[in-house]
Amino acid sequence: MANPTTRATLKSWCLRKLGEPVIKINVSDDQVEDRIDEALQYFAEYHYDAIEKVYTPYLLTASDITNKYIALDDDMVSVTNIFPLYEDGLSANIFDVRYQARLSDVQYFNDTFLQYYNQTKQYINLVNEILSPNQSIRFNRHTDRLYIDAVWGADLLAGNYIILEGWRTLDPETYGDIYNDRFLKQYITALIKQQWGSNLSKFDNIQLPGGVTFNGQQIYDQATTELESIRETMISQNEEPPMFFMA
Repeated sequence: MANPTTRATLKSWCLRKLGEPVIKINVSDDQVEDRIDEALQYFAEYHYDAIEKVYTPYLLTASDITNKYIALDDDMVSVTNIFPLYEDGLSANIFDVRYQARLSDVQYFNDTFLQYYNQTKQYINLVNEILSPNQSIRFNRHTDRLYIDAVWGADLLAGNYIILEGWRTLDPETYGDIYNDRFLKQYITALIKQQWGSNLSKFDNIQLPGGVTFNGQQIYDQATTELESIRETMISQNEEPPMFFMA
C-alpha cells in the first residue's frame, strides 16, 4: 500500500497497523475521527514540522480601525512582529534619503569601513529603540485578534498595508505529506488502540464460546504506555526549544 497522503488513507493505515481486517477493531468511525482530530491538534501545538514562519501582507480596513484590532484566521498560531510601511523612522523606499545614503556607501565597503558602519548602525538602532520604539502587539490564538498598541486612525489608517510576521499551522489537506509523518501515524495508532481498550474494558472477564475472554484493560494499558513513550520522544526530538527572554 502507498504511504498515506489523505485523511482517509491515514485512517486505513492506522487500523491495518492494529490488525484490521484480520481482527475486528472495536471502535466506531466517529471515535476514529475524534482520535485523528486529537492527534492533529497535538501535532500542531508541539511538533516543529506542523508550523511555518510567514510574512503576510495585510490591508487595513475601516472595520479594523473601528474595532481597534485585526481579526486573523484560525491557522495563525502567533504573531511575533509587524512591519509597517516605515523602517527606522523613515519611509522605506528608493527615494528615501537614508536609502540613498546607504547606497552611496556601498562602494567604500571594506573590512575597516564595515566595522565602523556596523557600530554606527547599532548606535542608530539603539537611538531609534529609545526614541521611537516598535509598536507593542498582543495576540491570542483563541480569540484570533491582533491588538496593536497604536493610535488607530492616525498611526494606522484604512487602506494602508502592514506586514505580519508570525507562525501558522500547516493544513494537512493542502500539504498531504503531513499525513505520512512518522510521529503522527504512531500517535494516532496508539490513540485508537487506547480507545479500543477503553471500549472493551467493560467486558473484562466475560468468557466467550470457546473459552476466549476479553482483556480490554490490558490493551488500554499497553496503549497508554506507548503514548507516554511517543510523547517523550516527540518532546525530546521534535518540539521547538523553549524561548528565553531577558528583561
